Amino acid sequence: NVLCRSSNDIELQDMVLTPKLSPGALVVRKLCAALIAYFLRQSVSWSRCVLHVLCCLSQKSAITYDHSLLDPQNQAAMVVPTMGRDQLLTATWFATILVEEVSKTNPYSAKTSKYHDRVVSNLEDIVQLQHKVMDFKSHQDTALAEDGIACFKAWVTYSHGAWVENTTHLEPLRTLAPLSLELLLHDETFEATADCITEILGIFSQYFDASHLYSLALFLTRRIEQGVLSTLSQGEFGADSMAFVSLLLVYGDVSLQDLASQPDSPVVQGIMGAFLQLLACDGWAGAEDEVCTMTLEFWQSYIEHLIESLHGSDDEAEPWMDSAQQYVLRAIEKSWLKAKVPPDEVYAKWTSDQMADFGVFRGDVRDVLQSSYVLLGPSIFDRFADLAIQTLQSQAWFHLEAVLFCLNALAETISDEDVVDATLSTLFGSGLFASIMDAASPLPSKLRQTAVATISSFTAFFERNDQFLPAMLTFLFNSLQDPRLADVAAKAIFSTCSSCRGSLVPEVSAFLHQYSALTRWQGLSLGTKERVIGAIAAIIQATPTGTYKLESFGNLLDFVEQDIQVCQQSADSGRLEEAEESGLCALRCLVNMGKSMQEPDDVAIDLESEPNGHADPHTQLWASSQGRILQCLDSVNTALSNNGDIVEATCQILRTGYKERSPGPFVFSPKITEAFVASTTLTTPRLEQVLDTAGAMLAKNTRAKASESTAVATTFLAHLFHLVAAMHHDPTVDPEISSSCLGLASRFIPHYLHTFLDARCQGEVANFILFTTRCLMSQEIMPRRSAAFFWSSLFQSYELHSDVQALVDNILHRYGAQVTQVIVFGIAGDVPRSEIEALIEPLRKLAFAQSRAKQWISDALFSSTFPSSKITEAEKRVWLQQIIKYVRIRELPSIVT
Repeated sequence: NVLCRSSNDIELQDMVLTPKLSPGALVVRKLCAALIAYFLRQSVSWSRCVLHVLCCLSQKSAITYDHSLLDPQNQAAMVVPTMGRDQLLTATWFATILVEEVSKTNPYSAKTSKYHDRVVSNLEDIVQLQHKVMDFKSHQDTALAEDGIACFKAWVTYSHGAWVENTTHLEPLRTLAPLSLELLLHDETFEATADCITEILGIFSQYFDASHLYSLALFLTRRIEQGVLSTLSQGEFGADSMAFVSLLLVYGDVSLQDLASQPDSPVVQGIMGAFLQLLACDGWAGAEDEVCTMTLEFWQSYIEHLIESLHGSDDEAEPWMDSAQQYVLRAIEKSWLKAKVPPDEVYAKWTSDQMADFGVFRGDVRDVLQSSYVLLGPSIFDRFADLAIQTLQSQAWFHLEAVLFCLNALAETISDEDVVDATLSTLFGSGLFASIMDAASPLPSKLRQTAVATISSFTAFFERNDQFLPAMLTFLFNSLQDPRLADVAAKAIFSTCSSCRGSLVPEVSAFLHQYSALTRWQGLSLGTKERVIGAIAAIIQATPTGTYKLESFGNLLDFVEQDIQVCQQSADSGRLEEAEESGLCALRCLVNMGKSMQEPDDVAIDLESEPNGHADPHTQLWASSQGRILQCLDSVNTALSNNGDIVEATCQILRTGYKERSPGPFVFSPKITEAFVASTTLTTPRLEQVLDTAGAMLAKNTRAKASESTAVATTFLAHLFHLVAAMHHDPTVDPEISSSCLGLASRFIPHYLHTFLDARCQGEVANFILFTTRCLMSQEIMPRRSAAFFWSSLFQSYELHSDVQALVDNILHRYGAQVTQVIVFGIAGDVPRSEIEALIEPLRKLAFAQSRAKQWISDALFSSTFPSSKITEAEKRVWLQQIIKYVRIRELPSIVT
């Protein structure tokens, strides 16, 4: 089969069509593709290609393509009736491939836009062909009708991008819509047609006008009345049924306004009833019943539409809103029932995908509930609280779990919790937690977990209503015995005790007793122990300072020291893994104790207070406890000297007291941190954490006594210089430690500049400056950024004592030009483009604060070693002027090559 040109004519030669296409269908399709490839040639003008192919197929021979075919009077309507089945199939394939291939070309390109213009010339011919092919009632040929549906979908899909704003072109194609809807009436063509219309509605719903959508609604209603959903209700999800569901759902999405505003319409009532029925199919949601998940997406859209209508109305609510809200309530009723968890033996047989799909459905239910609260208000919360009490009284444990899950979901949406306090008081006063603990029959494993989550969801309620705390906390401590619940229960205990610490002070002894019993349980995880001990520490923090508070804290330390003893004994016996576990457990408990003993953020502090040099009388009260804590740190660090987790935990313990302004068990003397930092070397694991801790200590010590803070700063500086020297002032030896060293150095600015620039250590300072320039030139990202920040801080202007300012001026006089050159060279191309921003900030600070900046930058720009030969001297001068001009903006002009 060859297309050739002769005397500007196109001729189809040797068109061979077998009487039956099935054996040669692939060959014919390839022939169609070849013809389309010819159509897409630049030099070809084959505008009425569809009519030409129809004529050839009708006459069963190749005919010449001449200008007579271009006559508008020549219509496919005269040719198509004469064609047989095989010819119609071939023409349909050709038409489908034509529009698919044209859609792949750019309609806005000068080279290919003409193909899209030519498609328009074939539109009427395509419509005439489709009227014949899609008329299943007349030819009763399923294969022909299905190929016609495929062609129809291809042309409508193309029209979405090409003619969505051109109704002139779209109208002829719209005449096929009734035929497509009629194909839904035939069982043989239903599935293919439903899939086609579903896809079109999903991407181009404007194709169907209001009359088409109404016809579709009537069809859907009739099928619903005929019981099409009965098989779905029984858990049978066949291809035809799923095709109907998809069509129904997409119709619902494009018809939200009609479905909401016409509640009295029998058609709407039938369709909305179907949406409710789809939430009640047999099978577990997601795992076995995928329809309910699809349906929830519709209800989410429906609720969002109602919310927009409600908020978008300036006057009273729409008259149909009450009816629409009733539909939402019915949907929620079915959804929460579907959200019930399966029995453990059923869940254990599920695949991971089934478990995930069920989880997705529960997440969708949560989203629907949260949206519904915006629409329905507290009444929906009250409804679920009543359901919780009802299911509790009837011991319907699976139902209770689902209801509590829904209450937890709603809790995330309630902005003013006071409005549900009365409802929650009734719920938590019903013996909920005691009933779950004392249940005689086996409970779903998920129920306790959800009940614990309920506590976490309403922590603020328990703060306002502390009469419910004892029963709730008893339930949480009881839940710690279940390994599946221990972690979430411990988090809830910590959260509750932290928030309600003031109300729980009288119960400190009871908590210590509970923890004592807890430590005897086997398999208690580190996370559980540290959270519970932190919870008790929070209550102790709220206790008035005095003997009782000290004794309570001492009793809590006893438990930590027990783990310390196990650590030491295990280490002495060579059981290092056991030693590490118990030692880290002890330190992590101390970390949480330290955090919990901090003053809450809502406690007022005097920012103007100054240290008076006199010891706080409360300091001595904590001396014994501090000694015990420090002994714990020393014991573990001695037994496990090269363990990074231990070093990191030690840093965290020290830092818990830095923010405190009042004495406490973790508010150590600065000398403790000073000694710990000074004991480290380059081989110390997690050295970066230690250096960050030293920096935090410096930041905290700015309000301490001058002599004390200077001594600490001097020790840190000496250690900093020692570490940098140990790396031979080369950041590539260890980029992370180099970055941390620079971070610590930045902490000296501006409060400790007098220490950093002390004349007695000028040699070390000079070497450190060399180190910073090497970091600026390094290809390592972290040291380069940290060095840039260090110089940004040093270049910045501060209000300093004249003696300190003189030291700074001396440093800038000696090294300012050198550092400026490194920065300018970096911006000019020595560093990757992505890192240029880090170098802009110090140059900006320099240009703003230093009078010599212009000269230094100029010297760098016109240096004989400038890294780029592509920038002219005139461009450099312009760039220099722009830098000085734009120093107050964030982004400097670029000289990057």
